[in-house]
Amino acid sequence: MGLGGHLKELRNRLFWSSLFIIVGAVVGWIIFEQVFALLQAPIVDYARSHHSNTTINFGSVTGAFDLRMQTSIFLGVLLASPFWLYNLWAFITPGLKSKERRYTITFLATSVPLFLAGCWLAWTTLPYFISSLIGFTPTGAANVINANEYVLFTIRVLLVFGLAFVLPVVLVLLNFIGVLSAKSILKSWRIAIFIIAIVAALATPVSDPMSMLLVMVPMTLLYFVAVGIAWLHDKRASKNAKALGIDLSEFEDLVDESDS
Repeated sequence: MGLGGHLKELRNRLFWSSLFIIVGAVVGWIIFEQVFALLQAPIVDYARSHHSNTTINFGSVTGAFDLRMQTSIFLGVLLASPFWLYNLWAFITPGLKSKERRYTITFLATSVPLFLAGCWLAWTTLPYFISSLIGFTPTGAANVINANEYVLFTIRVLLVFGLAFVLPVVLVLLNFIGVLSAKSILKSWRIAIFIIAIVAALATPVSDPMSMLLVMVPMTLLYFVAVGIAWLHDKRASKNAKALGIDLSEFEDLVDESDS
């Protein structure tokens, strides 16, 4: 296929992806009331249990419409993700080798459940975060929360948790395609723990160290699981190479030098 054919194929894939996102956004617009009720439930529960004057407020005439539109678009992208991911896969798969296709399918099959697991962990801990933050409100003062800021805050927490859980899968993918060896991944464990701590600090909006540990522990476990998978892959690759009379030690040294 020439350049014109690729551009036409890309245009068609983008058209269908956009169409599914629009349909998903319409569904998001319809279910906005239910979604917003779920999002504001921690605020309502806190106000009821602590007898606090805490409420979500729309600060302008167009605030409710803007929030509904933004949330609907986000839900549209989320609901239509299987369709636009398929179109992305259908566009790039003709240029991949069979081995690369298998790696990509494995990456998608593992990253999606991990992303959802991260979002689930964020959702279960969100009431604790909100309760801790609202707890700083002085006695006798009212806490009027801007609806747009609050919804964007909850979405940011969910996305950061979800993406953080996908990072170990990226390491495994880089190992399988020969960019990183298990030895080089393990050698950088101090840097990895430092990065995990930074991500945990960004993901948890409260200063409580237990909240950071709640994020760091599963991320650290996933990191070392990724190291174990990469080590098993390197061991199998080395065994197959020895059977063919190929020495991979020089290649691993080159990879380690490039990483350093």
